[in-house]
Amino acid sequence: MIVATAGHIDHGKTLLVKTLTGTDTDRLPEEKARGISIDLGFAYLPLPQGGLIGFVDVPGHERFVRNMLAGVSGIDYALLIVAADDGVMPQTVEHLQILDLLRIPRGAVAITKTDRVDAARIEQVRAQVQALLAPTLLARAPLLPVSAVSGSGIAELKALLLREAEARGGRSATGQHLRYAIDRAFSIAGSGTVVTGTVFNGRVRTGDRLVISPAGREVRVRGIQIHGKSAEQAQAGERCALNLTGADVESVRRGDWVMAEAIHRPTQLLDVRLSMLPGESRPLKHWTPVHLHLATADVTARVSLRRGEALPPGGNGIARLVLDETVSALHGDRFILRDQSALRTLGGGLVIDPLPPASRRGKARAAVLAALESAGHKEALAALAADPKRPVDLGHFEAAFNLLPEIAAEACAAAGLVALGKEKRIGVTAARISTLEDAVAAKVEAFHRAQPQAPGIEIETLRKELAPELDAEGFGQLLRALADAKRVEIHSSLLRKPGHDTTANSADARLWETVQPALAAAGFNPPTLRELAPQLKLKDAILKDFLYRQMKAGNVYRVGSDRFYLKSTMAVLAATAKAVSEKQPNGLYTAAQYRDAIGIGRTLAIEILETLDGLAITQRIGDARKMRKDFAPILGAADPAPPPPPGTVAKTQPQKPAAGKPQQRPPFRNKRY
Repeated sequence: MIVATAGHIDHGKTLLVKTLTGTDTDRLPEEKARGISIDLGFAYLPLPQGGLIGFVDVPGHERFVRNMLAGVSGIDYALLIVAADDGVMPQTVEHLQILDLLRIPRGAVAITKTDRVDAARIEQVRAQVQALLAPTLLARAPLLPVSAVSGSGIAELKALLLREAEARGGRSATGQHLRYAIDRAFSIAGSGTVVTGTVFNGRVRTGDRLVISPAGREVRVRGIQIHGKSAEQAQAGERCALNLTGADVESVRRGDWVMAEAIHRPTQLLDVRLSMLPGESRPLKHWTPVHLHLATADVTARVSLRRGEALPPGGNGIARLVLDETVSALHGDRFILRDQSALRTLGGGLVIDPLPPASRRGKARAAVLAALESAGHKEALAALAADPKRPVDLGHFEAAFNLLPEIAAEACAAAGLVALGKEKRIGVTAARISTLEDAVAAKVEAFHRAQPQAPGIEIETLRKELAPELDAEGFGQLLRALADAKRVEIHSSLLRKPGHDTTANSADARLWETVQPALAAAGFNPPTLRELAPQLKLKDAILKDFLYRQMKAGNVYRVGSDRFYLKSTMAVLAATAKAVSEKQPNGLYTAAQYRDAIGIGRTLAIEILETLDGLAITQRIGDARKMRKDFAPILGAADPAPPPPPGTVAKTQPQKPAAGKPQQRPPFRNKRY
């Protein structure tokens, strides 16, 4: 359990923590000289059953509220301290307001310095504090009169804290990635950079590779210490020190996070639920400059409200915070807003969407924010899925809610969502997918009835008409599922009915009976169009028009500028490329290796590989290639070509110049002047 003190300056916070733990949390020479706390101090109280209570002692001076806010982030329990001689003071009020805005639900009040006053004064202060607590979450907090000088009440306070720690237990660290808020960074000779802070989510282990956010610097956890003792891990709800490698101390600061890379998504926009303190004298207007305190960070920002809106004192509403620098935040994070001069607390609230779109207009955005405000991630995802035409950005959702993949998958299944896409995963309801599949099949059928000679309907046109909410990748995955079910065929950028043939007429059928055997017999080295036409006793123009129509129908593929291969031949060539790739340790193979595997000339081998590149079956990487995707859904299944006999590499024949046209001389190469 982590306990933070709160209260006015010189009300005895530091002395009380020292009395409870034996640790003086004032560590700075200036603090010793001035007798006041300036920065955060830390101490620990061991529990009888094992474990620790971590104390964060915060400064009480109004000039150091910024430090106080860094100290009360991520705590479990508040210890509000009020001196019996002074009673309730300005920072007592402001600190309590901050605790309430941060929704700290559990705490106690220690009325200190009781050795200086009589019983009547103690009762008077008790009444003041009870009236102050009444409208807050700490209304039922126990009040204990104590004296760190005489020891009166100290045993009772310690017993209360031990009971609270044992009753509460540890925070859950399962189902979430690590997130650790840094409140100090320093360097130790022989160890390097050390940071101290609180584990907000998940757990950290020695050897973990993480990032410093929002900068994005990669680090490794070299060591962990809890209360000065080495540990193998720390989890949510614990304070610890991390020894990091990969970052120097100058590059790390209070306000940074150590976190898993999966949730490292820096932002300068936050959509929030903002509540104003009732004591404000005027409404909060659009574009008001503020200080945002989120966890240990303090950044300047502007409050963006909808046109004509303002937040009255005591009111609350949806707002957008436009930050002057990047931060890292998650859904559910609580924050505090102070005025531009950082002298007065204005209000605070809850982060709804830490990664909002640039545009926030319209009812659709309001519906999304309402869904995200649901009680938990399952409820929020179910609410988002309620509109079947509104897909869910699953990567965004998982990062915003800090969900491990298995937890996210469970939530998707419960909400009836199916993930589409790889680079950007979109969640679409199963019912919406079924409706879209039927609509696509019907649209393709209607298109062919209206235009029987057309090779197919453009996929992008179809997407914009039937599913504009899906991106091209997600829509493509849906179409591939339809193709696997033999309901449609995908050919390049077109979609068509299975078996649709735009050349289905008797004349083309007779011509195909002539051309197809010739291409099949030619194998991997077919003649050029100009060579094939006289061989088949056809005019160049007629053969060219026919082959181009067959190409649109997906029966042949053009390689280079004037060679055509049967689809089945291209499948064998693709299967051979896969076999060559599988023989290489890293999957990369050269054009020469491919040439040797199919027994043709290098120039033609490169042209074949370029055609496979265009089909996204292979991918060129420098002077080598690798397989990019399975060729079977595009070309059909096939076995690789058998190895050619040694020394039988076919040569690509150069084209002869047309009759009557002078042959162009090759350009000068490597000529010296």
